Amino acid sequence: MLPVIIFVAVAVPLLVAAFVIARRRSSPGERPVTETDAERRRTEQEFEAAERYQEQWREEHKHDLDHL
Repeated sequence: MLPVIIFVAVAVPLLVAAFVIARRRSSPGERPVTETDAERRRTEQEFEAAERYQEQWREEHKHDLDHL
């Protein structure tokens, strides 16, 4: 029973410390990047262009898609 208590007393704090360290390292990458208005407009324009292309592609391949 004593080895189990010692193991738990050592392993649990090490696991908690490892989790905290991993969380601190990954959190800066998870924060949203601040973007300027120009960058935001450009992103929106790219999405709009992609959506237009998708509609165009669907119209061109409508015959192929109907057979699926």
